[in-house]
Amino acid sequence: MILHRKTLSARAVQAICATLFAATIHGSAWAIDPFTVRDIRVEGLQRVEPGTIFVTLPFQVGDTYNDDKASAAIRSLFSLGLFKDVRIDVQGNVVVVIVEERPTIADVSFSGTKEFDKEVLTKALREVGLAEGRAFDKALADRAEQELKRQYLNRSLYGAEVITTVTPIERNRVNLNFNVIEGDVAKIKTINIVGAQAFSENTLKGLFDQDTGGWLSWYTKSDRYSRTKLNADLETLRSYYLTRGYLEFKIDSTQVAISPDKQSIGITVNITEGARFTVSGVKLEGNFLGKIEEFKSFVRIVPGQAYNSERVAETTKAFTDYFGNFGYAFAQVQARPDIDRVNNTVVINLVADPSRRAYVRKINIAGNNRTRDEVIRREFRQFESSWYDGEKIKLSRDRVDRLGYFKSVDVDTSDVAGTNDQVDVNVKVDEKPTGNLTLGAGFSSSDKLSLQFKVQQENVFGSGNYLGIDLNTSKLNRTLAITAVDPYFTQDGISRAVDVYFRAQKPVDTNTNDYRINTRGTSLRFGVPFSEKTTVFFGLGLEQTQIVPGTNLPAAYLAYTSVAGLKSTLVPLTLGWSSDTRDSALAPNSGNLQRLNGEMGVAGDAKYLRTSYQYQAFVPINKKFTVAFNSEFGWGRGLSGSPYPVFKNNFAGGLGSVRGFEQGTLGPRDITGAYLGGSKKLLGAVELQTPFPGAGNDRTLRLFGFFDVGNVFSETENYSFKDMRASTGIGLSWISPVGPLRLAYANPVRKQAGDKIQKLQFQIGTTF
Repeated sequence: MILHRKTLSARAVQAICATLFAATIHGSAWAIDPFTVRDIRVEGLQRVEPGTIFVTLPFQVGDTYNDDKASAAIRSLFSLGLFKDVRIDVQGNVVVVIVEERPTIADVSFSGTKEFDKEVLTKALREVGLAEGRAFDKALADRAEQELKRQYLNRSLYGAEVITTVTPIERNRVNLNFNVIEGDVAKIKTINIVGAQAFSENTLKGLFDQDTGGWLSWYTKSDRYSRTKLNADLETLRSYYLTRGYLEFKIDSTQVAISPDKQSIGITVNITEGARFTVSGVKLEGNFLGKIEEFKSFVRIVPGQAYNSERVAETTKAFTDYFGNFGYAFAQVQARPDIDRVNNTVVINLVADPSRRAYVRKINIAGNNRTRDEVIRREFRQFESSWYDGEKIKLSRDRVDRLGYFKSVDVDTSDVAGTNDQVDVNVKVDEKPTGNLTLGAGFSSSDKLSLQFKVQQENVFGSGNYLGIDLNTSKLNRTLAITAVDPYFTQDGISRAVDVYFRAQKPVDTNTNDYRINTRGTSLRFGVPFSEKTTVFFGLGLEQTQIVPGTNLPAAYLAYTSVAGLKSTLVPLTLGWSSDTRDSALAPNSGNLQRLNGEMGVAGDAKYLRTSYQYQAFVPINKKFTVAFNSEFGWGRGLSGSPYPVFKNNFAGGLGSVRGFEQGTLGPRDITGAYLGGSKKLLGAVELQTPFPGAGNDRTLRLFGFFDVGNVFSETENYSFKDMRASTGIGLSWISPVGPLRLAYANPVRKQAGDKIQKLQFQIGTTF
């Protein structure tokens, strides 16, 4: 029979489908008379438990069975995704469910994959439903292929091909193999910005993190196309115009073209700049809680200057934050521009609605699998059941971030259902390893390779306590020191630090002397926070130092031992102060750090006073360049007629002081050539830091140029600038997986005869 398409009505299609479905049910050609189910049997099961069938069926023994329940049963069983075929037979009052199971995936393997670890691909396939032990069907394999191709597209491998091989094995199982032909990476060959008039195309393309490649592209992969990165670059482009007065700037379209061989990509961005607008005025409208003059002090928009979207955003955020300080968590501030296109001016109307006041019901913490809740909560200055305070919440977030235990700290608020004046503060942290291995090394033609390493754990057992072990195997400076710090020894935030140490030092000399200085001791220190960023430290120690004469003991040591003896027992009292406003401890870009320390020998065999002061400042010039300053001052003298202990001298030279000179070799020397150090120290350094060429705006990999100056002086000498040493050079800093790395190549520009030069130096674990 020939059935013409035009004569097949919808009613006929429905009739045919009903007939085919009814034919699968044994007992009657068209329908089953309802009956009471006496028994249910299941046939064809291999791995699926019978209970899975019985739970899924819409009827049980004793229920009435009819056609509707049969249809529902088949649909429910198919929806499990476990069966290739399902049939229902009726034998008297017994319902027989006959199933054919889908094969089970026994193994998933990959071949030809170089760009990805196999674990990454396995996880991606699991997210689309394909994994070992799950049922298999062809549609699932197709989805898996598409997912694998999508992963490769994200890496700019547009020519990647995926071939799936399904191998049946015993017990109705299959092995899956995905053979990937990756091909070559498609690279960006051209980027065109059409419509740019106010700025050169090269200037605008320089804003993009994606580019056409450079000599460092193998590391940055900046020439690999990514839609996500392109969107970020377009936002950077939009921000560039909006911060320079182009209020009506818009991106009309973006075209991404790939070559026929799928190896080259061209990007074209079409823009309309619009006119440049100048701000003619700023108006405040709405409810400002009677504090309009205070709000005016937060206005960053300057009339007479070009419209700047960043300043508008800074102003609205400052307004919102200030409302938050009074408990108005739901405050809204809108910037509405009144545009005069004739004169190319704009008036910014800041409209404020404080809404309602709120208080914090709960502070919820998530993501801290290792760190205890109390370690995070004790840093919070916003408390539960008190008024919402935006400034305290921000301060709390910053304090948690400064702990250094987390990759990221995100804080947001959520409304409490059923109320209009409560919020919950949600804190989500992403933990990072808090153990640290610090390595140091130096190379020179006159000295062997010296090594130093330090193992420290900043968050022992998630308690927030610090434990550090410092071991130095250098032939000149052997050290074993153990430090334990409890940052919350009291609930008020007073810290306690305990140090136990042993040092065997041999002053840097001409390698003809074998005398040494052995020091062992312990100390107890407390830190009292006086504000959120300043702390005062005080402590007491017990220290014993022994000078082992050996041969050619320097005259300065002989003079000291003639008065105090070869063995000295000291009881040093320490007092210090620190202030830290840096935005980051690892890669600071702004802020400053100050440290003031004093040490006084109050009992024992030596009476002395020793002080030091350090100041660091970081000044951002623009998005890429930062100027960093470092200065250190040290001073010491004996008290009550006692000589100043020579083993308390300061040393300079090397990383952290004057680069280009060997570590600890600057300052006074004995007639034997031994380097003695001095009770006085004066150091200064300036760096110009910039992201490494070709690394985009990544500040974890930075290049810097520097100028160092400094020296140490004896107790009887005055600070003298004519005796200062100086060096200049370039360096590289990298936030590596094992800690901050700094490598410097320095050329001494001010030196004297006898100075030991060490041009190449590196260290892991220092920040300046």
